[in-house]
This record gives sequence, C-alpha cells and structure tokens, in this order.
Amino acid sequence: MDLGFAQSGRITGVYAPVGAHVGAGTLLAQTENGDLRATLAQKKAALQSQQAKLASLKSGTRPEELAVSRATVASDEAALEQAKAGVVNAIRTAYTQSDDAIHNKVDQFFNDPRSGLPKLSFSTGAQAEITLANDRAAMEALLSEWQKHVSGLSAASDLPPSQAEAQTNLARISTFLSDTNAVLNNTTSSSVSQATIAGYITDVATARANLNTASGALTTAISTQSAAITLLDRDKKSLALKLAGTTADDIAEQEALVAAAAAEVESAQAQLSKTIITAPFTGTITRMDAKVGEITSPTEPHISMISDGLFQIDCYIPEVEIANLAVGNAATTTLDAYGAETFFRAKIVAIDPAETEVGGVSTYKTTLQFLAPDPRIRQGMTASVVITTREIEGALVVPQGEVFQKNGHAMIQLLRAGTPEDVVVQTGASSSVGNVQIISGLQDGDTVILNPDTSL
Repeated sequence: MDLGFAQSGRITGVYAPVGAHVGAGTLLAQTENGDLRATLAQKKAALQSQQAKLASLKSGTRPEELAVSRATVASDEAALEQAKAGVVNAIRTAYTQSDDAIHNKVDQFFNDPRSGLPKLSFSTGAQAEITLANDRAAMEALLSEWQKHVSGLSAASDLPPSQAEAQTNLARISTFLSDTNAVLNNTTSSSVSQATIAGYITDVATARANLNTASGALTTAISTQSAAITLLDRDKKSLALKLAGTTADDIAEQEALVAAAAAEVESAQAQLSKTIITAPFTGTITRMDAKVGEITSPTEPHISMISDGLFQIDCYIPEVEIANLAVGNAATTTLDAYGAETFFRAKIVAIDPAETEVGGVSTYKTTLQFLAPDPRIRQGMTASVVITTREIEGALVVPQGEVFQKNGHAMIQLLRAGTPEDVVVQTGASSSVGNVQIISGLQDGDTVILNPDTSL
C-alpha cells in the first residue's frame, strides 16, 4: 500500500526506515503542525469541560453541596442579624452624641434651653441670636421625638425608617451646630469674656466632630447591612436552584454544547491528520522517500508498506454471474508466478453493491481473502480465481457441449451395443468450467458420445 500526505507542507520528522516492522497506528512521518496540535489540545480541553458540566447536571446536586449551601445561608442570616444590630447601635450612638451636643455642649450658653422659649445667656445684638434661639427650641422637639423611637429600637425592628430618621436628624443637628459656631465666632458681647466664648467654640467643635464620627459610623453600618442583605438573597437563590434540580431543557442545552465541542475536536483532529502519516496496519516498510526538510505534495506517495495480515484479491464479476455469488463463498486461486498446478484457498469477504463499468461491461468489484498466510504470496501478483457457489455430492456431469436440443427436449447421445442412441435427459446445475449436471436419463457406466451427430 502506498501512503502520502493529504496536504502540502515541510516534512519535520521521518520515523521508520525501509525494512522496519511497524504496528498499526505507528507514526511514520509528519509535516509542520505545532499550531494544529495546540489547537487540538485546546479543543479537547474545552470538550472535557463541557462534558464535566453535563455530567454534573445529570448527576444533580450532591447532598454535600446542599449542606454547604444551607450552611452558607445560615451564616449569611447570622451576618445580617449582626449587621442589623450594628445599625441599631449606630442609631443609638448617633442619638447619644446628638443629645450630648445639644444638652451638654450647647445648653451651657442658653437660658431655659429645654423650655419653649430658650435664650442665649449673652447678647450678640444680631438677628442670628433670635434665629438660633428658635432653632434650639426645634432641636428640643427633635430630640424628644427621636428618643421615643430609639428607646424601643431593636434588630427585629423595621430599620429603614429609623435609619432615614437618624440620618435626617444628624443633618439638622449638624446644621444647627454650624450656625451656633458662626454666632459664637461673631460674638463681641461685653457681658461674657472672650475666653469663655472660646471655650464654647471648642465645645461646639467637639460636638460637631462627634456628630461627624457618628454619622460616618451610621453610614458604614447601613452599607454593611445592605451588603449582607444582597449576599443572603444571592445565596438563598443559589440554594433554591440546587434544591429544584436540573431541568430537561438545561440538560438538552448542555448536550448541544458538548456536541458542538466534539465537532470542533473532530475538525481539529482532521486538520492535524492531514499533516501525519501513520501505519494503517501492521506490516513492513518497503519504501521511504520522505526526507526531513523536503516540501511535500499531496499528489505523490512517499511511503509503501506490505501487510503482515492475509492478502486480498480484487476481481470484477460480470453482471450475469453476480447473482450466484455471496460473501463466504469458497474459492480456489492460482498465481501466475507459480503455475496452474499450485492452488491457494480463499473466500469472498466483500461484494460492492454498486456497479463498476469495465470495458463497457457492468461488473461488481468482489474482494477475496486468502485463508492462510503464505510467504509465497506477494503484493501485486496476478491471480486466477475459481469461485465455488454450490457443491453437489455424487453428481453425474458431462461437458455442456454434449447436451443438445431436439424436439423440445435436452438430449445426449450414448453408445449402446455399438450403435449411437439419442437419450432424453434432465439437466441440473452447470459450472463455470463448462460441465452440466445430469439429473436423469444417464446411468453410471454409460458411454457418452462426444461431438454427437444430432442428425440421426
């Protein structure tokens, strides 16, 4: 058998010399194909990944995975409760710092601060003094209402309204402290010393810093709670999907992905196979024309092999005879190299279903295989074949040419008592070598006249 590359390329490797005995599938030669091998490896990895996903979908969620998911949800719920407690603490701290800022830091320079008509303990002579006193009265109402809400607050409460209230109150109190700081910085009253005013300013600055810290802590606590809610929601959905299991549509979709990946692997393998020559069977290298560095053409064979297996014979049987043949029919073969007296046994192993025209005649390619290995049989020898389609034990046969038709009957001519006599016979099967079976009309021992005179 002659072997060659399926496409052009530079030969990079030759792996079997002439005379080498190689097994089926052995790499004999190859052209440059590093990029094709890399592509094939990538496609195989992608296929394995898709196959693993399909196997996972079909097997469903393992109990261990469900246990992990349930534990994750439980952990998320605990984290959320902790985050809610953090929000509650941040709101309470914000209230405490606000209460301290008003009742301790600011009220020290107000008269009757908790009454409905608070007044600064010193006069600034400006309109801002009246405005500040009115705002102080508003702060008292704010703190009173806020304290009611905070006192009953817990992690089980509906926190978003309390969060919004706390943020709003902190903003209002912060604005009040800013206005207070402006009034103090502009005070030139002779009824109070500048050292006292400076002390008030310092206390207000401390209150503002405490409020800013409380506001930042509240913002952080709210963000932590929001993240915990998002994480819990995600992990609950994941658990629900695992509990629901895989749908038929999911499996069908993944099977389609696996099929597509497999097709890509086959395509990559086909491209790679064009760059290599492997032994199609176990045998011996009889010719090796491939050379490293040579540019190869797909039109020329580079390697020849002979098989260790049983040789086969291809012959073409005419249409009129093919109906008598079947796979398994025995055959006797002679090879021209050894003469007509040396026989080799064979049998039919294949008959092509489609016709092949040979010399204008419809024929069918028929493959015969020798029944046993024989060192005398070599590739390319010319053979003659006799195929046995039917065997009849004890049959009486005569050459077909000795049977003639007369008066609508098949007849042969016998020699009886020295006189030719036409005898009616019934014929049976005929052979390809020219004999015909006589079913009746002929006895063992009768003398058949060859080339009979049919005019008698």
